[in-house]
Amino acid sequence: MFFLPLFDNNPTSRTPIITRSIIVICVLVFLYQIGLTERMERLFIFSYGAIPALITGAEIRPNYFFDIPDSATLLTSVFMHGGLLHLGGNMLYLWIFGDNVEDSMGAIKFTLFYLACGIAATFTHIAIDPSSVTPLVGASGAIAGVLAAYLMLHPHAEVRVMIVIIIFVRWVSFPAVVVLAGWILIQFLSAPSSLAEDGGVAYFAHIGGFITGLALTPYMRNKGHPLFPSKAEDNRYYMDIEDDTEHFADHDHKAAGHLKVLDRRQMKNAFVERYRKPRNSNRQRPRASNKHLPNVKKSK
Repeated sequence: MFFLPLFDNNPTSRTPIITRSIIVICVLVFLYQIGLTERMERLFIFSYGAIPALITGAEIRPNYFFDIPDSATLLTSVFMHGGLLHLGGNMLYLWIFGDNVEDSMGAIKFTLFYLACGIAATFTHIAIDPSSVTPLVGASGAIAGVLAAYLMLHPHAEVRVMIVIIIFVRWVSFPAVVVLAGWILIQFLSAPSSLAEDGGVAYFAHIGGFITGLALTPYMRNKGHPLFPSKAEDNRYYMDIEDDTEHFADHDHKAAGHLKVLDRRQMKNAFVERYRKPRNSNRQRPRASNKHLPNVKKSK
């Protein structure tokens, strides 16, 4: 069985500038990377990926690597990916869950939160195997922290998920707590087997990023935003956002004196409201029927 989150029904009150910027940076870095020759691409990943042995001082940085401090790779590795599926999966999760976490923290605090989770994830990976010479690349550790924050701030938001069972495909809605609990379970069950892999998925980095997210969210959230809110508190929070959205939209409409034009945030919120409250609840809805570089440790 395979499941893939598609979108959530959680409205936002501001444009997620940082989330979108991170996605754009990751995509641009990947496009630059795949435009290199095979040798230069490998050198690029080994130079800017986080290699535990170089960061701990167990090995000396080779002269033919690009000249940057080993400690700087704690940041550069977070914006790199080992393949198209690696990039696509990470950016999908960030697109779904990142905007609401950014909305609940603010742009500056979210930026610090994201980078802190990514760095903590890398340090967790280093602690497991400090002498490894395999580069760690990927945003999954930072995104794991984002998922932890989403779990604490919006546990009852519905997430639309595509489930594939052999040849059968279904689209189902689950509470965020169920979707994220399934993701966490996979990380812990898969972590022991990753110790024997040379390359592959760095599950311990995911776990480190997730735990860091749990620890930082209470301090990074906006004042007044509840932790692990009940469904009633969640609904009240949504209603407050929607009331604010309608207020500003009406104000803009009256000021313009002509047809109201919705921005992207308002369009998403309108779609969310339609999804949460169908116009005709009695009517039944129809049923919906790279190359990876060798020896690269990916954080997802």
